[in-house]
Amino acid sequence: MAVSHPIFSRLFARASVAMDQAGMAEHRRRLVAGLRGRVVEVGAGNGRNLAHYPPGVSRVVAVEPEPRLRALARAAAPGAPVPVTVAAGLAEALPVADGAADAVVLSLVLCSVPDQAVALREARRVLRPGGDLRFYEHVVAETPGLRRAQRLADATLWPLFCAGCHTARDTVAAIRAAGFEVTELDRFRFPPTGLPAPASPHALGAAIRA
Repeated sequence: MAVSHPIFSRLFARASVAMDQAGMAEHRRRLVAGLRGRVVEVGAGNGRNLAHYPPGVSRVVAVEPEPRLRALARAAAPGAPVPVTVAAGLAEALPVADGAADAVVLSLVLCSVPDQAVALREARRVLRPGGDLRFYEHVVAETPGLRRAQRLADATLWPLFCAGCHTARDTVAAIRAAGFEVTELDRFRFPPTGLPAPASPHALGAAIRA
């Protein structure tokens, strides 16, 4: 099933290059460092993570529902250091068999899925027992003032202009509630300078499927 966001996809493709230059590329590298075996990346976007996969990865299945972003990910795939297959699909219905993945990567996607619990249940389905979940997401703020700003943004125009993105989701709690044990967690602001924005609190971490 396609999820078309023609204006947002064009803006995001341009913005992702600038964000990588501002330091996000290093966060992408940390996100996938040390992974091995078969990886499913959910919401691969325009494929900015693909260049960072380590040689221990035998194959990446990069799932992306938005047609323009998926085409950009396919264009990026040949330049990746590991084999990559780009596939159409939703986070809530991954085109992957039960337990087929050694790792699942979630990157700036759980903010926009209609239901985090359903998407995480699907990630758990395709991951083998003991498999690795890696996540890099913008998340609910730890300070009350910014949390209020996030709730206001989510209740007004932010989701409309940002393809369903919500800034006030407690994504780390949702990952734990879905049956994952969080083993690593780094919270930080991105970009690191300037005034805090609704999407500036970020979390990067790892979890295992029990």
